[in-house]
Amino acid sequence: MTIVAAADGSALGNPGPAGWAWYVDDGCWAAGGWPHGTNNMGELMAVVDLLEQTAAAGLSDEPLKVLCDSQYVINTVTKWIPGWKRKGWRKADGSPVLNLELVKRLDELVSGRDVAFEWVKGHAGHAMNEAADVRARAVATAYQRGSAQIPTGPGWARPATDAAAEPPAEPVLFDADPQVESDEDAVVRLERSLLTPEVRADASRLAELLHPDFEEIGASGRLWDRDTTIQALTSAPASETELAAVLHVSRAASDALLLVFETSGPRGLARRSSLWVKTVSGWRLRFHQGTPLD
Repeated sequence: MTIVAAADGSALGNPGPAGWAWYVDDGCWAAGGWPHGTNNMGELMAVVDLLEQTAAAGLSDEPLKVLCDSQYVINTVTKWIPGWKRKGWRKADGSPVLNLELVKRLDELVSGRDVAFEWVKGHAGHAMNEAADVRARAVATAYQRGSAQIPTGPGWARPATDAAAEPPAEPVLFDADPQVESDEDAVVRLERSLLTPEVRADASRLAELLHPDFEEIGASGRLWDRDTTIQALTSAPASETELAAVLHVSRAASDALLLVFETSGPRGLARRSSLWVKTVSGWRLRFHQGTPLD
């Protein structure tokens, strides 16, 4: 059975406060955004999140039709990506591809999946497109007003038939005010969230936090990638491990922070290091390694 969803982006000022959303029905939609972004970022992220959430729900084998009013997104997937890749992710005139991380992630997600794009005219009364547009604009407006209440939606985990019920309250883990929270405090907060059962049980939230190229070297020496890590955490989300001490947070690059910390748990103390990188969608964990302490 084909999944049909509308995806849209919105930016007030372009660039400015920005939002994205995808919509299946009133019980199955998701939204997000940034304090500063572009309309094209929102258009791309809406499709990226839709693909990530359907994959996390085990629906990668289901055909997916994306209703989209952005020719930029459609052309990116259906026409431009092969040429950009051959040219080292540069356009025909030699300039770098914009929104490269989102474009690469989109290319990765559509690979091997039955995904079709259908252009719909925006702001023309198409019900699903309008529903996605309203939600994307609501996020952009919330950021414009400095609101702490960002409408994120139920996501894919909530059954579409349960549309009349109120969506569960979202844990306040990802929506701290970037104007008052330092980058260092942000990565510590996000690292703590990864130890909570609520986040470890939620594949979509783990996908938000783990970089597409995430890797971890475990205590046994095994190398874990993003997919196997998400699968392992969601299959056994309960955790008694706590972040016991932050040893230091240092800037490895302008958009990267190295967090060194210790945890305590049933297996004793462990010393850990995490490399967090700042992307268009926020801080994401790129690499992690932990070593048990005697």
